[in-house]
Amino acid sequence: MSKKIYTIIVGTGSYIPKKVIPNDFFLDAEFYDPATNKKFEIPNSEIIRKFFEITNIEERRYAESDQVTSDLATLAAREAFATSGIDPESIEFILVAHNFGDMTYGLVQTDVCPALASRVKTKLGIIKPEVLTNDVIAGCPGWTNAMIIANAYIASGTFKRGLVIGADVLSRVADPYDRDSMIFSDGAGAAIVEAYESDEPIGILSHAFRSDDDHGMLNMGFSVNKDVTTNHQYLKMLGSKVYSYALSTVPGVVKESLDKAGLNLEDISKVLIHQANEKMDEAILSRVFKLYGKAECDKSIMPMTIQRFGNSSTATVPTLLDLVLKDKMKEHEIKNGDIIILASVGAGMTINSIVYKMPN
Repeated sequence: MSKKIYTIIVGTGSYIPKKVIPNDFFLDAEFYDPATNKKFEIPNSEIIRKFFEITNIEERRYAESDQVTSDLATLAAREAFATSGIDPESIEFILVAHNFGDMTYGLVQTDVCPALASRVKTKLGIIKPEVLTNDVIAGCPGWTNAMIIANAYIASGTFKRGLVIGADVLSRVADPYDRDSMIFSDGAGAAIVEAYESDEPIGILSHAFRSDDDHGMLNMGFSVNKDVTTNHQYLKMLGSKVYSYALSTVPGVVKESLDKAGLNLEDISKVLIHQANEKMDEAILSRVFKLYGKAECDKSIMPMTIQRFGNSSTATVPTLLDLVLKDKMKEHEIKNGDIIILASVGAGMTINSIVYKMPN
């Protein structure tokens, strides 16, 4: 068998903000019904209870007031370099997946000029000018989307090594009067990827993706509190529609990625999926099992971080990968030779799924 160039991950890192925001933080919030734009008559304790039942989120993390998204991205990248022992000057490209740029605390305004990838390069102290810096904006699947792009870079022979980061500070784009704001959190995850020549399939084996023209499920909109006079727009989500969309489409994309790799569900050790809603993720996994004729779903292959960290968008999958690889997830491990799935769904609507085999 002739040798082929594959994309492998040689180091991971993550940054989980220190500021813990428990559900009780929202007991004094003023939540408005998006259907009527009036205050809910039920107490916040009941809203929070129902929220927890649906999402299983107990707490989330917020960035410090003096931190912006590129700071979190840089901290995750530094850990990835420390883990791998790789010299930052040796990388040839930086891809930073995010959605709102560097938003200064107290301002609802995106800042993406210059690109966050350029800012991260500077903050890492990388001097070499021959480094491609590029941002990827693709909703929650941003990091997995960026990994697909990185794989194309490497497979083409254009680059041999790069840095792929997913980072977001969603706490600053959440409408404080919208109960859905309790879902969102902040964080960053990073992976260093490089070319690996092998006569056996390794690293990224395949990927599949899908996009649908429905911009109403996740988009920007004005506050549900009509007394708010500013022209600021906030992140809005139609949770029930997102749930239905994900259940009807994500399982098929996951199966497509496995089919492309010539693999079956039994070959998979772990499914690392975007952390948006625990019940939704469990329902997606159950439907994947059903596509393979299995009535019983093995939830043990799907580690979850949403209970503690909430939904940090592009950061959820790389953070989850880093935590499992570093034995920081109870009852979960990824060993040499294991085959895993990295999957996400989010704004767009966009879905992608990557099949990845750990090097031996």
